[in-house]
Amino acid sequence: MKDLLLRTLRHEETERAPWVPFAGVHAGKLKGYTAVEVLTDPDKAFEALMEVNRLYKPDGQPVIFDLQIEAECLGCGLTWADDCPPSVNDHPLDGSDEEPPAVPCDCKIPRKTSGRIPFVLDVMGRMKEAVGDTTALYGLVCGPFTLASHLRGNYLFTDMYDFEDEAGDLFAFTAKVCMRMADYYLEAGMDVIAVVDPLISQISSDHFKQFMDAPYRQIFRHIREAGGLSSFFVCGDATRNVEAMCETGPDSISVDENVDLLAAKKICDQYNVAIGGNIPLTSVMLLGNQQDNMKFTVDLLDSVGDKKNFILAPGCDMPYDVPVENCIGVAQAAIETDAVREMVRNYQAEAVDTSGVELPDYANLEKPLIEVFTLDSAQCAACGYMMGAARQAKELFGDAVDVVEYKFIYRENVARCVKMGVPNLPSMYINGELKFRSIIPAKAELEEAVRQAMRGR
Repeated sequence: MKDLLLRTLRHEETERAPWVPFAGVHAGKLKGYTAVEVLTDPDKAFEALMEVNRLYKPDGQPVIFDLQIEAECLGCGLTWADDCPPSVNDHPLDGSDEEPPAVPCDCKIPRKTSGRIPFVLDVMGRMKEAVGDTTALYGLVCGPFTLASHLRGNYLFTDMYDFEDEAGDLFAFTAKVCMRMADYYLEAGMDVIAVVDPLISQISSDHFKQFMDAPYRQIFRHIREAGGLSSFFVCGDATRNVEAMCETGPDSISVDENVDLLAAKKICDQYNVAIGGNIPLTSVMLLGNQQDNMKFTVDLLDSVGDKKNFILAPGCDMPYDVPVENCIGVAQAAIETDAVREMVRNYQAEAVDTSGVELPDYANLEKPLIEVFTLDSAQCAACGYMMGAARQAKELFGDAVDVVEYKFIYRENVARCVKMGVPNLPSMYINGELKFRSIIPAKAELEEAVRQAMRGR
């Protein structure tokens, strides 16, 4: 019910929490289409999104979940896959860590005719006509920090220390891109503009205040003045930045399972900002069964209590292969909570079996071992740049170090995370010791950590 979501974003009392399934490429799964097809073919994208609307009965729904739309328009190269959105493989401003980033001129800001923007606007127009009266539609734009990282690569994290002014200029440019994209999507009839910036979870509160506070205040003011509602969407452990995010003035924020939702909601309530989340994408939605999903949803809704300023949603874009019955179970629990609560009252989820996990003998390794625990570096921007930092270290040290990624989309890696006690994704361990937790290390910082491991052997 569209009105339910809009009233929540306007901070009014509602009879239940609105339900927003973040079905991006997963929509293609419902109709047998690949991620490439639903992110390039307007007919297939529309057909798939209509199936999401039919099966999952959403109160709100995103139209095209792809954080590389703007990056592609600005010259980034993409690697495509059949089961996830494309990832950036070429950063036009990468240069080196000894030179400041160049800032594109304003003439580079994407136009309505640039790249795949016509495709997105086409699908938005069709969705608006088909379900716009009953479903609140989200237009998703890539946030200024993540877009800057697409342009600059991992050097961006060093730039914030070494080239503060130039980094600030780059963020000012990417904020302009966000506002221009918001204008396009509002004109296409989108009700909510979600500014999706996964890498916000990977920077310190000081850096957020220094570099992101002003751009985001400008973005959300711009959306509000244009008549739209807004969401500040972040993935990973954004706990340290939740209050700073609220201070920039969004109508809502959205977080994943790395964030304690109840603690974050207390902060959001102080600022009268709605919060959305945070059904786990892999351990529950992808790898669980329907009862797991129904039980988790009911327990989450019960824990929140007061439904004002709360939106029920997955933690981020759902994996392609989430079983349809799992998402239907969440939808049923969202809409018919009392009945589902009785259905799963005595249900107990199976504990994660860690007995088959063998950890390395960290004390006797021949060379340093860098282990990166990710949701999936091909799907998650924060995970991709954490893995990118590890690859840079591998390029520098060569065969003197080993690097391995453990993706949380596989059961055996979920068990490994449990046995290791991995607190958040992404996280990086060196020789079994947690070194970087939900914060991407600067190049020099990671190099020093590896050299310390070498000296300690």
